[in-house]
Amino acid sequence: MADTKKLDSKLFDLSDIDETQYPFLVEGVHEPDSLARASGVWIASAGNAMLPVGEYKLKPQEDWIWFTVQNGEMVLENDNLEFPITDREGAIIPPYVNGTKLCVIKEVRVLWIAVRGPLVEQYMQNMGAVSRKPLKQGVLPAQLKLARNVVQAAVRAQAAEQTGASAQLQQLLWAMLASHSGQPVAMNAVLSHEIAKVLDEMHKHKYKESYSLNDMADISRMPVETFRKRFVSEVGMPPQSYQLHCKMERAKMLLKDGISVRQTGVEVGMKDPYHFSKTFKNIVGVSPSKYCKATRE
Repeated sequence: MADTKKLDSKLFDLSDIDETQYPFLVEGVHEPDSLARASGVWIASAGNAMLPVGEYKLKPQEDWIWFTVQNGEMVLENDNLEFPITDREGAIIPPYVNGTKLCVIKEVRVLWIAVRGPLVEQYMQNMGAVSRKPLKQGVLPAQLKLARNVVQAAVRAQAAEQTGASAQLQQLLWAMLASHSGQPVAMNAVLSHEIAKVLDEMHKHKYKESYSLNDMADISRMPVETFRKRFVSEVGMPPQSYQLHCKMERAKMLLKDGISVRQTGVEVGMKDPYHFSKTFKNIVGVSPSKYCKATRE
């Protein structure tokens, strides 16, 4: 293993780290080819870190940072914001944000991706970001797997100056956005026709409908328990959890567009404002009204 004392990191400020807290880091930097640059957005670097219990400052970045916790427990702190983050949760951090630190409560494994380019802000906003503040994110299993692939590709590309790396990383970058937007991206290869039909039905109605497990099984034309097992196997999470994730991502887009909190709840099938606000805060980390304020600052 490399001596972490001698390592620098694109993301973490290691200058004041106690030797008992040294993280294990694997990072790769990507130099995009002309086609990736022409697309307007590309992956600049990516990494994987094992962080022992303690505090870790993040370096101010010129890139947008998307990261997720694979396992463990931590709190992201920035100014007066605090977000508890645990398994399959994460955050998006805008560029030039100072004072961000990760307070690790239980050893965590973190995946992160730095994204750059003239169109990067539009891309990251479509991923659920706001312009000036870090924001907690739910992470789909397909996105977690794609992020692992991004890190592997970036590390291999830097180590071997691998040709074709830009094309692979661009495909992974856009697959992450497709998955976030509710398009059917499978954990392995492609989704089956039966499961894809259910995801397409949710997406078609913009998550305004609330489908029960029986409703979804009927759409797939499978018995309920068979459908549930197939869905978890292919998508990586239970059907109702996936539906709720997509509803909250749709809600964030509506709130950014200036739709009221009450009407946003109606548009995602939650007519009770209290229930909608409580669900939104549990998943996003802030209330809908605070989220609206953050998008306008």
